Amino acid sequence: MKGEYPRPQLVREQWWDLCGPWQYAVTGSDERPAVWDGQIRVPFSPEAPASGVERTVGPDERLWYRRDADFSDAPGRVLLHFGAVDQRAEVWINGRHAGAHTGGYTPFSFDITDLLDSGRRAEILVLCRDETERNGMARGKQSTKRGGIWYTRQSGIWQSVWAEAVSEEHIESLRITPDIGRAAVRIESEPPGAVVHFRGNTYPCPADVPVPGFEPWSPETPRLYDFSVTLGADRAESYFAMRSFSVEGGRLCLNGKPCFHNGVLDQGYNPQGLYTWPSDQAMIDDITLAKSLGFNTIRKHVKVEPLRWYYHCDRLGMLVWQDMPSGGGPYNPVVIQGPVVGVGGRLRDGRYALFGRRDAAGRAQFLAELDEMIATLYNCPCIAMWVPFNEGWGQFDAAAVRAHVEQLDPTRTVDHASGWQDQGGGQVRSLHVYFRAYRYEPDREGRAVLLSEFGGYDLRIEGHTFNDKEFGYNRCKDAAGLLEKLKKLYREQIAPAKEQGLAAAVYTQLTDVEDELNGFVTYDRAVVKLPPEQVRQIVGGI
Repeated sequence: MKGEYPRPQLVREQWWDLCGPWQYAVTGSDERPAVWDGQIRVPFSPEAPASGVERTVGPDERLWYRRDADFSDAPGRVLLHFGAVDQRAEVWINGRHAGAHTGGYTPFSFDITDLLDSGRRAEILVLCRDETERNGMARGKQSTKRGGIWYTRQSGIWQSVWAEAVSEEHIESLRITPDIGRAAVRIESEPPGAVVHFRGNTYPCPADVPVPGFEPWSPETPRLYDFSVTLGADRAESYFAMRSFSVEGGRLCLNGKPCFHNGVLDQGYNPQGLYTWPSDQAMIDDITLAKSLGFNTIRKHVKVEPLRWYYHCDRLGMLVWQDMPSGGGPYNPVVIQGPVVGVGGRLRDGRYALFGRRDAAGRAQFLAELDEMIATLYNCPCIAMWVPFNEGWGQFDAAAVRAHVEQLDPTRTVDHASGWQDQGGGQVRSLHVYFRAYRYEPDREGRAVLLSEFGGYDLRIEGHTFNDKEFGYNRCKDAAGLLEKLKKLYREQIAPAKEQGLAAAVYTQLTDVEDELNGFVTYDRAVVKLPPEQVRQIVGGI
């Protein structure tokens, strides 16, 4: 039985959901295993309880997957897709090499048509390597030594595996750019020459498709427009939204008007699947919870979600700040922890060794993965801001990286250094404030000021915790105490700052995550700690 289509902005009719039971083995070499260890439930990593394995794969070990697939009813060509595999993957079909991919957060695919047997069947074999901290690659908050702000690492396949049938000539990708000033949307295809079908009219790509009388997309009115695209016999369904992001007069603007980004940090972890969502509904539930609490923005923190998560933000109306997952070598406390307590000052991030970025190959890999992330998510209407670096973790050449991202995507804002180690320039100044009262000060360069992390008040709910640890920035004894602290925080700090010119505020955080108990909802999602209507009055009342 098929699940939900994994790529909502390029949907084809004939496809196969390859999630479910696979064989797996953990070995110490690159030799195909002679014996399999058992079954694993894909797309859950072996470390996740939902996988049915609950086994840690070490950085020196190899994780193998195997299953058979039947594509005998597939016309034309067959594409095999992986949503994300952490960190390196190699794929064989019927014993022949199909391809490889490096990077644990972005999708990749292979045309496997010529590797199928005479009955168009396939033995799919996948080899995964995940060294976590050893190689400096993007890893987010995964750690081999979890605890505090570091979480259980996971390995291998952690997003959907699926296949689809396409014609010989087919659409590989779309690039969708709304232009509200011209009441049109620019649609480009790869390869060029596809035809857009919209409101009974056709437009050859690249196309400037008119959208007269459009309704602008916003969190309050998340209007999406459906269209289809064809190339020869190939046909796919897609959608777009009409909206724009800009910075004007020190304010973040949506569709040319000031829009205060009232946000909440979200790390996308859960106890059953770690990085992997238990279900499509679980994604929806977290997003709708954030909306019910009064937030119009989610900062997706050092993780890239499956495309369906962004689709739900698109259709439900939620702005998204998208972090690039952090990576690099060992961290220097002066760079990472010093600014929290007011020491260290602004450091120039061209000093690669200081920032854990001595390795040139690691820096190049980071940029390659950043480019892949932006290309993958470019079409999602909800994404308002890119965040390449967080709190100096593996930061390097942030001003140049900001310029690079702005060139790749001139339609969105870039927060080049969230929290500290600001390198100047750009359109925004980003601050994290936890251990002192926040008082607004205009940026000396005239940039929009973002309070991109604050709060972090923790409340333990017995029976709904990951363990007996408790990490947060301001401990509360009960729900009443949490509510009063939240009221005081927004009334005395955030509301005055907004009046004085603050452009955005992102509270930490939506959910508890393992040791961290500073979420509005417990890690198991069973208990919302405060009535949403009361939080909404506080957050929405600023």
